[in-house]
Amino acid sequence: MAAAAAALEAWQAASRRGRRSAAMRPRRREAAAAPAAAARDPGAQDEVDGGDVLRRIQEAREDLLLSDFWSSALETINRCLRKYLEQLKAPVGPLSEALGNLHLDSSPGESDVAPGSVPEETPVTGSCRLKCVCYGVGNFATCIIARNQLAFLLLFLEKCQIPRSHCWVYDPLFSQLEIAVLSTLGVVVLSENEEGKRSVYGEPTVFYMLHCGTALYNNLLWRNWSIDALSKMVIVGNSFRGLEERLLTRILQKHYPYVAKVLKGREELAFPQTSQYTDVFNDTSVHWFPVQKLTQLSTDTWAFREEPDYQDCEGLEIIRNKTEEDPSATD
Repeated sequence: MAAAAAALEAWQAASRRGRRSAAMRPRRREAAAAPAAAARDPGAQDEVDGGDVLRRIQEAREDLLLSDFWSSALETINRCLRKYLEQLKAPVGPLSEALGNLHLDSSPGESDVAPGSVPEETPVTGSCRLKCVCYGVGNFATCIIARNQLAFLLLFLEKCQIPRSHCWVYDPLFSQLEIAVLSTLGVVVLSENEEGKRSVYGEPTVFYMLHCGTALYNNLLWRNWSIDALSKMVIVGNSFRGLEERLLTRILQKHYPYVAKVLKGREELAFPQTSQYTDVFNDTSVHWFPVQKLTQLSTDTWAFREEPDYQDCEGLEIIRNKTEEDPSATD
């Protein structure tokens, strides 16, 4: 934490120096993958102060807590996690305490605790903790949508009593300032682009990946393509039902076969839609994979385990790992 704080202070100092001469420099071009201009902060600057970013995250968190959306979304997550955790057959005592924190009868003030105040020793699923992996949250230092999604993630960790040290975060677009801010918040920033190919390693894991490319979900499913692994996974992200409706069946089966095959093996609850957060959580659902449904899939479904390559897939919506793309690169 001392190193993260030092890095953040360094970036804050650099930001203050940079702003003094900002009028003398041309504005940078926006990154190709950056959100639309309407999603950026009014008057957002090229270089921002780390303290300002933390303050804006806190403000976004407070706004979420006071919104009708948060209560409704929490109820949706609650319904899914109850079924999911029952499937894990966790001990009753500690689990009931954790699920009690998902009830909606507390006021916003009761949930308003300081960052990092969640005790790491608090069990969630008996002797096994829930873990969380977040992909693609975006440039939250300058994008309002990304910042609201990050604020929601932090609230979710708090409500489910997942220690921030058990949450891994990655986006290839993160700036060094954003990495420093995330480290200060206590989450673990991954240094490598996994392309979503992360195993749950037999541990209950929630994947938080809003508005990510379909290939990222396909890669995640491939890496965990077994009844045991999928049954330990929850995905908060793009609606699989929506993917099924938007994509032609032949395209889905050819380019994203693991998404196509798991459609009959998942349950899905859609996030509520409100005008305040329409652009932030649109087309978002909570997905989990009941063992009863997974065991009903054909044997051939599980026999196919080929790693996706997307060689002839146009409009791929993920940033590839450059090391894997370059055939001349060495391990």
